[in-house]
Amino acid sequence: MKIAIRTIDLASLTGEERADLIKRSAVPDTDMRAAAAQIVARVRQGGDEALLAANKLYGGGRKSGALRVQLDELDAALTGLNDPTRQALEAAAANIRRAHEPQKPVDGMVETVPGVRIDRRWTPLRRIGVYVPGGRAAYPSSLLMGVIPAQVAGVPQIAVTSPADEEGRVSQTMLAAARLLDIDEVYVAGGAQAVAALAYGTETVERVDKIVGPGNAWVTAAKLAVYGDVGVDLPAGPSEALVLADASADPEIIAADLMCQAEHGPESPVALVTPDADLAGAVVGHIAELLPELDRAETIRRALVDHGLIILSRSIPDAIAFANEYAPEHLTLHTSDADRDALAATSAGSVFVGHWAPESAGDYATGANHVLPTGGLAAAYGPLSVEDCGSWRQVQTLDEAGLAALRPTIAALAEAEGLTAHRLAADIRFDREQR
Repeated sequence: MKIAIRTIDLASLTGEERADLIKRSAVPDTDMRAAAAQIVARVRQGGDEALLAANKLYGGGRKSGALRVQLDELDAALTGLNDPTRQALEAAAANIRRAHEPQKPVDGMVETVPGVRIDRRWTPLRRIGVYVPGGRAAYPSSLLMGVIPAQVAGVPQIAVTSPADEEGRVSQTMLAAARLLDIDEVYVAGGAQAVAALAYGTETVERVDKIVGPGNAWVTAAKLAVYGDVGVDLPAGPSEALVLADASADPEIIAADLMCQAEHGPESPVALVTPDADLAGAVVGHIAELLPELDRAETIRRALVDHGLIILSRSIPDAIAFANEYAPEHLTLHTSDADRDALAATSAGSVFVGHWAPESAGDYATGANHVLPTGGLAAAYGPLSVEDCGSWRQVQTLDEAGLAALRPTIAALAEAEGLTAHRLAADIRFDREQR
């Protein structure tokens, strides 16, 4: 199978062309955001009835129309799970928990001056909603990635929502994964309507404090619509990957790594950055050879043709500089000194180092979280973590001596800003003592 992937010489680009190449967004367009906001508004106002209507109109609901999955169905899904899949889910869950336990925040205290203490206290959220993609494919791994950080954080209530497929069937593996984690609150709803139900509540769904988990553009648009009324994690665009390689790399393995990411969907951007044109040509050849054997060959082909890139750099440092500007969701390093290059790669959601580190290992098994920033947001944000499932409080305790020490500073700054009641609030405490 012949396949044409767009090739770009990095050195030939103008500054504007380079910026255009890097530019992409995790945020859906204004039309989709407006449409999602309308769905959200209807569910907010209409509750279960509007949620069920949206499931029927846009897909994601069960044939029966039932919103909540009953406990006996969750138990049956776990009981009916074949041994290899159960063992895989258990192994993945154990690694995810092991990787996230060290993330649990530790309270801290500082005394800025004698008698002035500031405590920093972390508290888990009361209730979190985890959105798990579904419909055309099932993602029990995403359920694990969303639920386990919340459990490690100590969140007492976790609600999961995921859409049914086109036939109205719910993934039994996803239900089994939920029960494996002792989750008993699972709802069947998809897209913007599911986000709305979690954000505002319905007769059946209790509102949550925060919504986490990956989803399609409708989910992202809905998260943006509800943000401010409820906490959300990052907006997420199509899953993406950048592979950085030099002449030491195996082109067949690179081909597999690129197709692994392109398999996520036809909108997934995938790119190879290398100073070696011969390597790039060999990679394309291996893609053409391996692609026909894969189940999602057409999805992969479309992603590579429409959104794939081969970028020829002058050197590996040049390639790393580009990668840091691009800030990919996934960055895979196939270089002669991948450990060194990983230290220089400062803007990526998750970095995979070396010959033995496929992106699929991170998706399923290493324990690292696969809910990651996309669309360049990796320049400023990181993976979903335990800290995302709670919030910090700062508690300030002052005694008389402490306030006395701060009194001149308070008075001077209050006068400078013209906020004399601020000065009074400090002074009056001492004035009362002198009366």
